[in-house]
Amino acid sequence: MTKVKKITIDAEPKGKKLYHRELNKKIRRAIRNGYNWIILKNIKGQRFIGAGIKEKVTIEVFGDAGLDLGVFSEGITIIVHGCSEYLLGNTLNAGELIVYGDSWDITGMGARGGKILVMGNGGSRIGIHMKEFRDKKPIIVYGGKVKQYCGEYMAGGMIIVLGLDFSQAIKDKKKPITRENIDPKKVKNYKGEIVQSDLAGGIHGGTVYIRGDVPDHNLGVYAVKDEFTDEDTEILTPALKRFSELFNIPLDLIWKKKFTKIRPVSSRPFGKVYTYTPI
Repeated sequence: MTKVKKITIDAEPKGKKLYHRELNKKIRRAIRNGYNWIILKNIKGQRFIGAGIKEKVTIEVFGDAGLDLGVFSEGITIIVHGCSEYLLGNTLNAGELIVYGDSWDITGMGARGGKILVMGNGGSRIGIHMKEFRDKKPIIVYGGKVKQYCGEYMAGGMIIVLGLDFSQAIKDKKKPITRENIDPKKVKNYKGEIVQSDLAGGIHGGTVYIRGDVPDHNLGVYAVKDEFTDEDTEILTPALKRFSELFNIPLDLIWKKKFTKIRPVSSRPFGKVYTYTPI
């Protein structure tokens, strides 16, 4: 068993915020010096934390991380005691990214492996262009809600959205978990919010699991609902168990509601669009 060697890096020494490049140089220097557990305090939106790191190290972030957290990383563990900005786990290859808050748009874009577990809510285009190869299968779990275009153009992997509310006692969020398509002209007191969904639009691989019902009109093009089977229960159990352990959420509570399974209607939904057809 590898001995844990910790170091703390202050991202705001003497009250002056470190630029992200300077912070990341300190992180890499610590890894070269043999530290495998790096604690970052006073993080205030610095970008690219953990970018491209392949070593089996843990980075613990206290504060709100900037965009591209863990981008191109492979095997790293990042724990965020706060929120994360856009592009969390961009092109993640392996490892585990854990956020004890919210993480917004484009989480897991092009991810090819690893796990991303977010306790709170997400923004738009979660899991866009995720893919898988052989035993490498990326997994994204959100405890709260997500916005429009979740699972857009997915080619593999798995997205799980639970719709839980952590503001007080843990309970189910009010519907919908994913935003619905509406005509603003037909809705009273409409205030200009972006509420369209197109769940899993253009999906051609992988699976999206939504805890609760999903109206048919909420689905994107080429996405269809499928029967949830015992095999799906087996597939979800390890990810949900890990989520339960990390965020102290009773597993029984999660299973109280049925899941809706969303899959692609075809592995080549755009075949006729991009294939030359002689006149």
